[in-house]
Amino acid sequence: MSKEESIQRSKGTSSRYMTFGAPKLGTSVLMGFADFALFTLYALAYQVDPSLVAIGLGLGKLTIAASQFFFGWISDAKYTKWGRRKPYLMILSPILGISFLFLLLPTLIIDFTNKVGLFLWLLIWYQIFNICYGVTTPYGSWMAEQFRVEDRPKASQYQQFFGMIGTAIMTVFSMVVLADFEETIEAAPDIIPLGFLLGVIIFTIIPIVLFYLIVFIMPTEPHFKIESNMIQNLKTIIKNKNYILVTIMQGIASIAWIMIGSLTLAFITEVLNFDTMTNLIASVIFIMGILIFLYIWRKLIQKIGKKQILLYIFLGTIVFLPFTLLSLIPMDSNVIYGIIFILGLAACMGGWFLFPAIMYADIAEDDEKETGELKAGIYTGFPSIILNLFQALGLFIMSTIVGLPSVGGLTYSIGYILWGPICAVILFISYLYSRKFIKLDFDWEKTR
Repeated sequence: MSKEESIQRSKGTSSRYMTFGAPKLGTSVLMGFADFALFTLYALAYQVDPSLVAIGLGLGKLTIAASQFFFGWISDAKYTKWGRRKPYLMILSPILGISFLFLLLPTLIIDFTNKVGLFLWLLIWYQIFNICYGVTTPYGSWMAEQFRVEDRPKASQYQQFFGMIGTAIMTVFSMVVLADFEETIEAAPDIIPLGFLLGVIIFTIIPIVLFYLIVFIMPTEPHFKIESNMIQNLKTIIKNKNYILVTIMQGIASIAWIMIGSLTLAFITEVLNFDTMTNLIASVIFIMGILIFLYIWRKLIQKIGKKQILLYIFLGTIVFLPFTLLSLIPMDSNVIYGIIFILGLAACMGGWFLFPAIMYADIAEDDEKETGELKAGIYTGFPSIILNLFQALGLFIMSTIVGLPSVGGLTYSIGYILWGPICAVILFISYLYSRKFIKLDFDWEKTR
């Protein structure tokens, strides 16, 4: 394909948006379930040395960063009769499901009294699981190939919509089935609770079905030739200054976002002291708020532009986060305050969730205008390496913050209050950085 030519993408339709977004439900359930249950299952229920379990889970985070980059990179390399992306969806999604099944149901195969065996089982299958989770990069690469630039905000909205449905499923499952998860398995480790067993089997099947659904329903991406080799592609993206600047921006912001995602529930539980029912109501409001604002922000992006909306999202979050300090003021009831705080964060997070898929698809197309080649896979996969490092830093900072002592008669760490303004400072840095350095709206978009 010459530089003068351009890949022709058809106009998005509701059925196409929905089909494309559906697999996000399955991957959200799988990753959410794995993050929630694995440490509890192996370290607490099966009594494997917690430090060994932590090592196994930590190695998995490195594996997932490498696999997401690798499968995006390699899927650019060869066009088959199934296209560039579909072969990886067909091969990796069943292995992803099987590895998830084995991870969560180890006693189907090995003796629960064999602690070394259980650790090795976790180590091996968690790495396989994270390698196959790299399927999300060829899947995500389709954004640039299947949708026009003006359709991508809506495609991303549908993805995040299904992702939040997956989160909602996990929330309900956690409340109903996993409430006594640890105690039940500890009491009878050789017996797998029926609800847990059925849940794992269903969650195993869902992503496989949804990935195969898009393989057979979604059209194969347009056939375009990439003359450059894989090493040249890697050099190209590294030399793309705006791409690197955008990736660093996302990394800096993710330090705060990963703390926000991890500590919001802890804040309303530990600090606001919500009971189970109020907690459930707050969770529903949080999820519904994100879903509603996914739509609102998407419409605003299409009307105002991507960069300006990103800056508004940063500013809105910066305003809301210091409200954690208000919990130091005695109140008759924390419910109204807590609901407003949660809804404010949901509004901002709904906007942030839209951006990664849009940004990298647009930058890949911008590179296509320059080089004549659309390298969507490597543009989608490379940031995972950098982002995982930033997110690891965010988790380290979070552990330090919540490890601060309680003061002034508090029954919990002062860190559960200070995380709000600390995250606001990080996002203020992200705001200033974004305003000065990055470009998200391109001249060629105006011709559409």
